[in-house]
Formats: sequence, C-alpha cells, structure tokens
Amino acid sequence: MGDVAAESLLQGRRLLVVEDEYFVAAALSAELMDLGAVVVGPAASVERALALADEALDGAILDINLAGPAVFPVAEALAARRVPFIFVTGYDATAIPQAFAHVTRLEKPVDAARVACAIGRALTGGN
Repeated sequence: MGDVAAESLLQGRRLLVVEDEYFVAAALSAELMDLGAVVVGPAASVERALALADEALDGAILDINLAGPAVFPVAEALAARRVPFIFVTGYDATAIPQAFAHVTRLEKPVDAARVACAIGRALTGGN
C-alpha cells in the first residue's frame, strides 16, 4: 500500500496512539496526521489510554510496554468496543496474550508508512 492508498484509508480517521517514548509518539503522530488521520493522544500510560479509549475512535496503534505496565487492558477495552488496533513494539510475538495473537504486530523500529499500511488493513477488516 503506497502513501496515496494509506492517505485515502486514513483520511479523517480518528486513531488513538499509545506510546510512552515522547519522540516516537510525536513522530508517529505527525506522520499519521500528514496522511490525513486525526490523532487522539498520544497517550503514554495505560490510565490515559483507557480514558481516551472511551472517545469515538476508528482505530488504535498500541505500544505494548508503557514504562512498565503492559497495554493489554487498553487492547481489551478496544476489542470490547470493536475498535481495530495494531501493536507496534520491541517485543516478539511471545509477549502477546493468546487472545490477541491474531492482531498485527510490527517490530520497532518501524516507519510510519508500514504503520499506516497495517492500521489501514485493520480498519478495512484485513487484520
């Protein structure tokens, strides 16, 4: 999926970004906005992400480790609301509970184009 396709899929979509590393969160958010997405957050903690997860969302990008606590309560909340999400993490697949084994996982470092393509697929049911 090229930038044009990603841009058309992400245009106006409200995406929650959950990432505790400031520079990673800022860069990813800026790149998603450049592709037309409306970024919610970014959230650097499970508590903040859970609060933002109550908003109207089209999708989410979740880092697994948020300075200690894992993001899985957020993933559970999003799944309960049927909000598609992907994981972007430094952890391998063994860190993900079986309930989320089907969710796309991108390993850091990752560029925004790969993230945009993966979340675009998730938004269209191709996760």
